[in-house]
This record gives sequence, C-alpha cells and structure tokens, in this order.
Amino acid sequence: MTERYLGVLGIGEALGVSRHAVHKWRARYPAGSAHPFPEPDAEIDGAPGWRPDRLGEIVRWREGLPGRGAGGGRPPAARQDYLKAAAERGLDRDEALRALATFGEEFPEMTEPEICAWLIESWRR
Repeated sequence: MTERYLGVLGIGEALGVSRHAVHKWRARYPAGSAHPFPEPDAEIDGAPGWRPDRLGEIVRWREGLPGRGAGGGRPPAARQDYLKAAAERGLDRDEALRALATFGEEFPEMTEPEICAWLIESWRR
C-alpha cells in the first residue's frame, strides 16, 4: 500500500499559506533553534514529507510563532469567525483552539478554514 505524505504545498494549503511561506519557516526555524519547525518524516529526492496525522503538530507549531505586537498578531478571518462562534457557545479561546487542532488532526484532508466553516455551520443547526 502506498503511504501518503504532505509536502510543503500540502502543508501550505492546509494552513492557508503559500508553499514559499513553509520553505521560509523551515529556513528561519531549523532544528536546534528556539522554535524549530517539525522535522519531516520522509525525504524523497530532497523534497520533505510529513505524515498527514502530524498536521495538528504543525498547526500548534505555527500558533507558537512570535507575532507582530502583543498577542501574536490577528488570526486569519476564518479563525476569527470560528473563535467568535465558539465563545458564543461558551468555549474559551484555549478550549476552542485545542478543539480546532484536534479536528485538524482527525481530518487532515481539510484546511483550517474549511474546518472552521464546518464547525460554525454545524453549531447553527
């Protein structure tokens, strides 16, 4: 059976960024740095690959990046909408972000904006 991995393009799509951003993160945050980007699980002809079940780890890594100004910068629009809807349902920010990371691990084929939209819609039903 063929094993599937996410490359920099797949990671970028899942996080809503370009593959160039993923390349920059890997270069800026190498192994041994204060906040190293998660090491790939495989490398084929120089191209890195991560198991899809590690997407949540990469999401948490990104959430730990130093942001612009206090609070780590403004979250993307989909996450802002999700956090607002989660607060309306009684979840605090940490609970909501843990739930989002868990759904990201459970559904690696979905991007974060897709998960946010799906959760918001399911709460409206």
